[in-house]
Amino acid sequence: MFGNIKEDIAAVRDRDPAAKSTAEILLLYPGLKAIRMHRRAKWYWEHNMRFLARAVSQRAARKTGIEIHPAAVIGKRFFIDHGTGVVIGETTEIGDDVTLYQGVTLGSTGKDVGKRHPTIGNGAMIGAGAKVLGPITVGDNSNIAAGAVVLEDIPANCTAVGVPAKVVKQDGIRIDKLDHIHIPDPISQEINSLKARLDELEKLKEKD
Repeated sequence: MFGNIKEDIAAVRDRDPAAKSTAEILLLYPGLKAIRMHRRAKWYWEHNMRFLARAVSQRAARKTGIEIHPAAVIGKRFFIDHGTGVVIGETTEIGDDVTLYQGVTLGSTGKDVGKRHPTIGNGAMIGAGAKVLGPITVGDNSNIAAGAVVLEDIPANCTAVGVPAKVVKQDGIRIDKLDHIHIPDPISQEINSLKARLDELEKLKEKD
């Protein structure tokens, strides 16, 4: 347990330039408090003390604003930055060196049974407000942009953005084909369509 805490503190120092001291991280960072309480809840869960496990996890949610189901599997050096509004579901699996920001949901779609929540690979980063839903996989070292909604597997070493999320970069190379400058104007397209329809009706009226 002591070794885990040392690694957790080191992870915060590495990834948060605002962290000033070990005491500050240990006493004032809600993400660290949440993961410490999750480890306790996980131990209770695995030893068939399910009610106590849920009690610890709900206490952690009240104290930190971060809700982690006791059954979730979380690797080493996990870092939740800020943390308010983070939700991690029961069958979630998270690898080592993963970073989550505030408002992230690792949840289910409500359509699956058994494995219902995501698997997050080593070194992944999930931006603020992103939602990763269902028994899908985010590959090692992939980044999910803030506000993205991920409904399909994301390969390793990718960046995914949007709703629903699409891969725009893989292995450091942009792969999306969207022309961000000459995007069609949907309102203009609709007006042109209506104008063409009116022209057709005028021609039919003239024939009558």
